[in-house]
Amino acid sequence: MTTVERRTAGEQVVRRSPGPGSAIAKVMSTTDHKVIGNLYFVTSFGFFLVGGVMALLIRAELAQPGTQLVSDQVYNQLFTMHGTIMLLLFATPLFAGFANAIMPLQIGAPDVAFPRLNMFSYWTYLFGGLIASAGFIVPGGA
Repeated sequence: MTTVERRTAGEQVVRRSPGPGSAIAKVMSTTDHKVIGNLYFVTSFGFFLVGGVMALLIRAELAQPGTQLVSDQVYNQLFTMHGTIMLLLFATPLFAGFANAIMPLQIGAPDVAFPRLNMFSYWTYLFGGLIASAGFIVPGGA
């Protein structure tokens, strides 16, 4: 025997609207390869801007002989962090973003093989990049 639930005509279904933080929680826990690829693009572009500011400081320091903006030690740190950010935190993850966003679509796959591992790799990249960049803030850290 089955049970049937009948609703009366005056009874309305209450639907909850998504809360203000639901979009952020959805992006933080997504396993969709296109969203993860876009996260790689946005994060690598953010690191590109940070590396670009460092490049501008380096070029401004070299505009004239002598010390203008930063000391010799800070200049060396800027040079090192600029190279690290541009190669390891911008160019390489940009390739990973293209691989996540476009490659499964090109081969006709519905999703990547391990979507949770894919998301974990993004979060590892993000927090590793933030920790490496935060080392620049500490005196003598870079």
